[in-house]
Amino acid sequence: MYYSEFGDNLRKLRKSRNLTQKELGMQVGLSKAVVSKYENSLGYPTFDVLVNIASFFGVTTDFLLGVSSGKTIDVSALSDSQVALIQQTISEFIKANQK
Repeated sequence: MYYSEFGDNLRKLRKSRNLTQKELGMQVGLSKAVVSKYENSLGYPTFDVLVNIASFFGVTTDFLLGVSSGKTIDVSALSDSQVALIQQTISEFIKANQK
């Protein structure tokens, strides 16, 4: 398993949202102590909790575990044409960043 990066990735995501451990815990149904335990690699979440945390931050479980650097965007409420427009915009950003 790739749990070695989970704690660091969780801490970085939490801080990127300017959340305390307590605030993150309240958002995903955990105590401050459990969030701290995860961030310090003293324990690891169940699959359900891992999925819940990934969903909250808009990242994949693979990203949380350090397997990939992919992030996700929830487009389930958008039309197909709106999704296509977002995909086109992302492609343009990627091309611009490669220059």
